[in-house]
Amino acid sequence: MMELIQSKHAEESGHWYGRDGSTSYTIIGANGVERNTTLRDAKKLSLLPSVTTIMREAAKPGLDNWKQEQVILSALTLHRQENETDGEYVSRIKNDAREQSNKAAERGTQIHAWVQSGFEDVFWSDPLGTMFFSAAQKALLQYSDEWISEKSFASEKYAGKVDLHAPGFVVDIKTTDKDLTGIKTWPEHAMQLAAYRHGLGMDTARCFILYINYQAETCLLEVSEADIVKGMKMFNALTDYFFARTGL
Repeated sequence: MMELIQSKHAEESGHWYGRDGSTSYTIIGANGVERNTTLRDAKKLSLLPSVTTIMREAAKPGLDNWKQEQVILSALTLHRQENETDGEYVSRIKNDAREQSNKAAERGTQIHAWVQSGFEDVFWSDPLGTMFFSAAQKALLQYSDEWISEKSFASEKYAGKVDLHAPGFVVDIKTTDKDLTGIKTWPEHAMQLAAYRHGLGMDTARCFILYINYQAETCLLEVSEADIVKGMKMFNALTDYFFARTGL
């Protein structure tokens, strides 16, 4: 079983940045207690939204379908208890599906942490960390041995943190519990990579998705330049919508 190890990487889940690219995931509230940064805070402090925050304005049918599958699987495995009402049964199914989704997210976050820390020359005592990093490194060595992990940037309207980049290359890591045979990229991947390479000032960089499954198998897929150009147009449209909707 994969043991989840907390790290500074695994905890980084905020969505706001300073104009200099510094993270602003949390702030100290008026009561002196640290809390998550809100849209109201962002307006007051002139913060920038992350790439992923802007991308939430678009539907994600693949993710929605996966969530529906988790609910169906929970319904198939949870037996109805005696005297349990419809509402109670439905609530229990939803809670179980949510728990499974959270566990999957935690596994993905941990794999990201292992891989990214490895590229920062920080290694884990747990052999699983070394295994996942080595798999990612092997997949990427064909293009460069100068990979930089978790580079933050800020542009005029948005900011973010890139999983990996090297001269001429930008890579985003995606984790999955599925077999990698026949796996492909999606339009949201092109949007994210396009925004990242533009934010880094690397507008001619080649862009890749690195899939890693829970068995530490990898599949490195390049997103075509045509799809990246289209993705940037789509992302710019979402950015305009985001700012119009939020009044930021």
